[in-house]
Amino acid sequence: MKTRYNSLINLKKNIMDKSELVFQRANFDLNSATVALKLSYKTLEEIKSPQSGTMSDTLASRTLMASERGIIKHNQGWVVFAKDQVLQAKEQLKKDMIEHEKFKYLELEEVKKIIKKKKIQEMKDLDEVALMTHQRKGKK
Repeated sequence: MKTRYNSLINLKKNIMDKSELVFQRANFDLNSATVALKLSYKTLEEIKSPQSGTMSDTLASRTLMASERGIIKHNQGWVVFAKDQVLQAKEQLKKDMIEHEKFKYLELEEVKKIIKKKKIQEMKDLDEVALMTHQRKGKK
């Protein structure tokens, strides 16, 4: 049954779907950030300090470790940012779902009103038909 809320419901549904996609992308980014952070930690563990050799080997190892720590710090920031994005996307999705449900409820209430009006009109029509039939029988 077509109501005045149909176009609004479709619009809210589209907005909700877009919010759901944003939420899914944010989750994907969070998973990617988490995997990158774990990989960075693993890479740092695999770096071995030279036990013997030249000073340049020691300096190179130290530079490599510092670089990997920088990557870890960057990935930690990425994880924090991704978590924040997930929370924001989740809140927006929640708001959009509430809006969508609100308009669906309003549409349902309007449909109930329309059905009630039709039933009342049908009862009036049946009463009128019954009255006309009763009057014809009374004239005969």
